Amino acid sequence: MGHSLDTLVDVLKTAGEPTRFRLLALVGAGDLTVTDLTEILGQSQPRISRHLKLLAEEDLIERYQEGAWAYFRLKQDGPAASLVRTLLESVSGDDPILVRDRERLATVKRVRAERAQAYFSRNASEWDELRRLHVSDTAVEKALLRLIGRAPVDSLLDLGTGTGWILQLLSGVYRRALGIDASRDMLSVARANLDKAGIVKASVRQGDIFNLPLDGQDFDLVTIHQVLHFLDEPERAIAEAARVLRPGGRLLIVDLAPHDLEYLRDEHAHVRLGFSHQTMADWLAKVGLDVEEVIDLTSDKHGGPSLTATVWLARDRRLLVADEAVAEELTTA
Repeated sequence: MGHSLDTLVDVLKTAGEPTRFRLLALVGAGDLTVTDLTEILGQSQPRISRHLKLLAEEDLIERYQEGAWAYFRLKQDGPAASLVRTLLESVSGDDPILVRDRERLATVKRVRAERAQAYFSRNASEWDELRRLHVSDTAVEKALLRLIGRAPVDSLLDLGTGTGWILQLLSGVYRRALGIDASRDMLSVARANLDKAGIVKASVRQGDIFNLPLDGQDFDLVTIHQVLHFLDEPERAIAEAARVLRPGGRLLIVDLAPHDLEYLRDEHAHVRLGFSHQTMADWLAKVGLDVEEVIDLTSDKHGGPSLTATVWLARDRRLLVADEAVAEELTTA
């Protein structure tokens, strides 16, 4: 990709300061807060904040808010971002300053992972009980990978990302990905899992599934895995997912088939006891999506209650409608 003289000069001027270059290298390895960065670099918070502001103004990094915390990451798209990645790739891997920064970054990520594991452990007994009712992850994984196929996905959005399992599972498919969840504790778990897997092309952030902090028509694939049965109005979440799909984009939903395990309402906060094929098809059609395939996955567990999972793959019909309109014009011309 070619760059204008002005772009080259501005990016090189901004990135050329040593502290700012070190910051770019760090946020290129994962999402970090100002506190993380001050701890790693050993510089004052006001100084780090000033450098981050300059990098953001040049569109080299992006900032997003999560409660009282602001996270920073390397910009994923744009000519300036591609130039910065080229600069970072050209740096010697054994530079002593950057090596020390990476060591301190590893310490920050280790503390993050320990905190996430502590939260996970506190809730493990409840999750283990639910997992005994569900279809195996392996069966769901095979179904998802088959439905999505091998064609590369430019941009993925995972709603209710939880532990980031979908972001990890599909990391070989997408170019960039974003996970949204309302729980800061679960986002901590997801970040730790992405750090452990070395996945830097995916990010997670806090958000409302009914009012996403995103522009419309920005994602090729949106996934909603085992989330809708917790919602009072799941059809609203589906409508919001459809809003951010590009024309021709796909929505993949995994949730429970209808069941009669009433205790899940009181003990595990399930609002809906599963969804029928017809109900889901009606909701999808209402927001301009056509169901392409449905798969029911039954549990192989014997003895005691179990749940069936259903996978729906739907596609935004706008490209199809546009193609049909063009074909009709050609026919009548």
